[in-house]
Amino acid sequence: MGTHKDLIVWQKSISLVKQIYVETKSFPNEELFGLVSQMRRSSVSVPSNIAEGFGRGSKKECTHFVYIALGSASELETQMIISRELEYLSEIVYQTLNALLNEIIKMLSALINSLKQ
Repeated sequence: MGTHKDLIVWQKSISLVKQIYVETKSFPNEELFGLVSQMRRSSVSVPSNIAEGFGRGSKKECTHFVYIALGSASELETQMIISRELEYLSEIVYQTLNALLNEIIKMLSALINSLKQ
């Protein structure tokens, strides 16, 4: 098994973090400690938990942390929907972010399944 940095899902989640940081810069100032902070934390949690899981050494612990990453991705999905509903994200930006997030969620699920075998 390589390192977490070799995983495409980790690489894609790093890309998503960067995009979330860029897009949340234009949110209203009153959201700095609300949605902006929550979206940034949940997005950062995805690659961070993948890394922590792979750093633990056992498949059981790795699986546990990948599940946490999946939970953070689901949390981010909800926050993105709220941001779109509040018109903080344009439809095109939302669709772009959502497509990448859905790809990451599928990859995390596949990773969990492979770790369980």
